[in-house]
Amino acid sequence: MAFRYKTIDNPVTGQSITFLQTRRDTNGTLLEMEATYAPGSHEPPSHYHPAQQEYFQIQAGELTVRVHGVEKVLRAGDSLHISANVPHAMWNAGTIETIVNWKVLPAMQTEYMLETITGLARDGKTNATGMPSLLQTALMLGHFSRELRLTKPPYAVQWIVFKIIGSIARLRGLRPFYTHYLD
Repeated sequence: MAFRYKTIDNPVTGQSITFLQTRRDTNGTLLEMEATYAPGSHEPPSHYHPAQQEYFQIQAGELTVRVHGVEKVLRAGDSLHISANVPHAMWNAGTIETIVNWKVLPAMQTEYMLETITGLARDGKTNATGMPSLLQTALMLGHFSRELRLTKPPYAVQWIVFKIIGSIARLRGLRPFYTHYLD
């Protein structure tokens, strides 16, 4: 479970997240984090948040962002607001570490999703870019669909596929999140 000043480190992506205000601290209204991106990180899949908005304030380094398919580089002092349902991706394409203040409103289950992804990476259950297996990813994306959705394929297709693959994943003993990653 996330708590104030808990830090989770993803050894595969090089991202580190320190929770500054959790869903418990804010009665669910806000999740605030300090995220550190390692230099030369990979561009993640384009995604959107159907019921959340995000605010980013670049503290140090540079963050490459793709919003609605348009790529730009944010530098220290720059900020970015991403409304709900806006497709985006962000990564550190630069040569130095990037530090970002990151706010998610409302918090929902985002901290559980982040802790689960990081835990899977720590346990060697992701590929070289930090993505879990297809079965695990489908199960997680189905469970956390209020927090995060991929932009492709269309969500109706994802929903059907995630239900089918998620059922197979559950039969194989996988779960959408694991309590030992939350503790």
